[in-house]
Amino acid sequence: MRLHIFGLGYCGTAIANAARAAGFEVSATTRHAHDGTALQAATHVLSTVPPDASGDPILAEHAPALAAAPVLYWIGYLSSTVVYGNRDGGWVDEDTPPAATGERGHRRLAAESAWSHFADRHGVDIFRLAGIYGPGRSAFDDLHAGRCRRIIKPGHAFGRIHRDDIVRAVLAAMLQNRTSGVRIFNLTDDEPAESAAVVEEAARLLGVPPPPVIQFDAAALTMTPIARSFWAENRHVASRKTQAALGLTWRYPNYREGLRAILAEKRQQRLS
Repeated sequence: MRLHIFGLGYCGTAIANAARAAGFEVSATTRHAHDGTALQAATHVLSTVPPDASGDPILAEHAPALAAAPVLYWIGYLSSTVVYGNRDGGWVDEDTPPAATGERGHRRLAAESAWSHFADRHGVDIFRLAGIYGPGRSAFDDLHAGRCRRIIKPGHAFGRIHRDDIVRAVLAAMLQNRTSGVRIFNLTDDEPAESAAVVEEAARLLGVPPPPVIQFDAAALTMTPIARSFWAENRHVASRKTQAALGLTWRYPNYREGLRAILAEKRQQRLS
């Protein structure tokens, strides 16, 4: 089995390492390196690259090569729960039709549709990711860097997913026997939570005071457009069907367990 990954960022690198450990040969395309022959040998392809204003950059360059890949039978695409749009705090699951309400969501939805065009001959798995966190990318890092803000917007709760659970889900999907068609997976933990609660828990675990409370209306004045679009949408995303289909349960089903694991890993690294 040979996996080719488009994009070796935070998730792509972790997936590559896990796939090698599971017996895959792994190649990758990054912005700085591209092996034009890799797709000819790939049985599995995963894209972690987000769309831009022009569309999906991977398909813009590599769609003909993907269509001609002789032994390819599985394609995975890391998308986002943003495609569900604003639900005013209501629940959605894998069977809920997407209803993007912002530019980011519409771009993601268009990219999902474009990747799904390969499903007539390949198994295509779309992974809709919630907020990604993990070692080196958590509230701990924001607190250490002094950039953490405890923003209060009552009722605005959202899901997260630990990097290691993303890896486990993608690897489980790759190892299943697949026929052609599209599957939708929601990669989000079991407990949507307000942003301020996560910051407070991280500060408690570190034994430091949490940053001052900032009301959302005041915080919004200095937010980037992307940040404002995030706070404009409120949805709860379920993943029970995903976990059942992949035969797993999340290692970190809520932010508390995920943060504790990150801190324990940091402390172990300091001791070793």
